[in-house]
Amino acid sequence: MADFPVLVAHADWGVTAARRRLAYALRQPDGRFIAYAPGPAGEPHTLLARLRALAPRGGILFGVDFPLGLPLRYAAVAGIADFAALLPELGSGRWARFYDVASRPCEISIERPFYPLRPGGARQAHLIQALGMTTINDLRRRCDLASAARRAAAPIFWTLGAQQVGKATIVGWRDMLGAARRAYARQDARFPWLWPFDGHLDDLIAAGRLVVAEVYPGECYHHLSITLRGSKRAQATRAAVGAALLAWADAAEVVLEPALRCAIDDGFGAAPGGDDDFDATVGLFGALNVVLRRRAAGEPEDEVIRRVEGWILGQGVED
Repeated sequence: MADFPVLVAHADWGVTAARRRLAYALRQPDGRFIAYAPGPAGEPHTLLARLRALAPRGGILFGVDFPLGLPLRYAAVAGIADFAALLPELGSGRWARFYDVASRPCEISIERPFYPLRPGGARQAHLIQALGMTTINDLRRRCDLASAARRAAAPIFWTLGAQQVGKATIVGWRDMLGAARRAYARQDARFPWLWPFDGHLDDLIAAGRLVVAEVYPGECYHHLSITLRGSKRAQATRAAVGAALLAWADAAEVVLEPALRCAIDDGFGAAPGGDDDFDATVGLFGALNVVLRRRAAGEPEDEVIRRVEGWILGQGVED
């Protein structure tokens, strides 16, 4: 990268505040990064300003594990050609009810696509029909589709189940990114520039921007040579891949503060939420892997992907 960021961070973005955890690494004068143990991500409205306070000058790469972008088929029906331009408008005007989760199928519409508000008879078929789609894959972006390396992501507007992304997306778009793109001028250091919508990663970092990109821990596992044998919710499963995480850090010359090294050795503890800290760390390492040029960013050149659908950092366009 032409000019390394001064701060790399990743938030494991759960639905509740307790499940949102932040890990970050700061670049030292010798050029190496020191990575810190995860902690609470805190209030979404202030998170970007707090990241900038950690690094007042220079580029910042902030990874989030909720979608940035919209499925092409949905965008075409809605008449959307630019996700980054639309984001600050969601929640007002035509899109006033965009974030109001529909409780019944009859309430679902292009302008109110998130569903359902609560379990009980809800089916993804309701979304397909109400939004004028043909299959559930019409509500997935290209980067969400299943491949040999991963299962398909949940459809973006679905709000139920362990794999759902809808509620986390609402908090990330409404309370953090959309709010910040309304509140801060583009020349403000706290303004969130979105990759790949606002430009190539190298250019944004070199210009000292605060860049937000999708970084999915599940995508990063194979980037970091991690193979989970069992549920990541089990401390023993997380501890078993600790050696692989430490080996990656040593090879990448990323310095681990003692608390982070101990957490990795311990499988991030036995308490509930250890899997959130694990994924926050994996996401951070995945972002650093790209920053340190150990893996390509996966810059998409397709104009539709760059303007509407978005992409996952580090995912190859051929994947």
